[in-house]
Amino acid sequence: MDAFFLPVGSGQRFAIFHPAQGGTTRGLVAYVHPFAEEMNKSRRMAALQAKTLAAQGYAVLQLDLLGCGDSSGDFGDASWQAWVDDVVLACQWLRRQGDAPLWLWGLRAGCLLAAQAATQMDERCNFLFWAPTPAGKPLLQQFLRLKAAGDLASGNAKAVMDGLRTQLAAGTPVDIAGYRLSAALASGLEQAALAAPAAAGRLEWLDLSTQADASLSPATAKPLQAWQAAGFAVRSRVVMGPAFWQTSEIEEAPALLTATLAALEAPPSTTLPT
Repeated sequence: MDAFFLPVGSGQRFAIFHPAQGGTTRGLVAYVHPFAEEMNKSRRMAALQAKTLAAQGYAVLQLDLLGCGDSSGDFGDASWQAWVDDVVLACQWLRRQGDAPLWLWGLRAGCLLAAQAATQMDERCNFLFWAPTPAGKPLLQQFLRLKAAGDLASGNAKAVMDGLRTQLAAGTPVDIAGYRLSAALASGLEQAALAAPAAAGRLEWLDLSTQADASLSPATAKPLQAWQAAGFAVRSRVVMGPAFWQTSEIEEAPALLTATLAALEAPPSTTLPT
């Protein structure tokens, strides 16, 4: 494992590279982390998965986006396009490490960033999605509600939400749960959609549930069908495990680690066990 800073313009991005073990690189995997506090809650699972993949011959790059983690800048400096550019940069760096198939591995909002970044690259990409969100607007709503939560009892929640949206529409950043959200980032997140890029590859879609008989939610049907229609070899399943990106304590989902490796290793035409 190698930790380093990747130069970006006048700044730098903190990165961790897990070289492929075993002599042959089976794939190049760029991890795109989720939004705000979800990134911190997910660090352990991302690290465990990266190490697991590297041990099986996949080269994995983890990158902290602008204003996140140990990268330069503040969260309030970030825009959606700047984050997309960071993902493209990570993939370009990773591509120089070998000729194996390129995978973009996203978690939650990271899936939206991965899909958009792929449209700005001149090569076919494969995708590994963990608990993807089909659109960014609900994520933005959820984040803004953190500010309004303290006003629910007084009935002022709607006024707070309206005020936040007015500020953002005027180009004024807002402070929520220790994060300064810029208007550019809010706008980009709100408009983001899980659209398939033109160059079709593979899509492995893994959701999580603590219910043994859980199935994919109805909201996932439309994007899955759209990616299939775009020519992607699509496979999806629900894996047993907690929503570790939002739990109060840091949790693990061992079944997800196993399911992810199986998804990447199996031919796309194979049906994976539930």
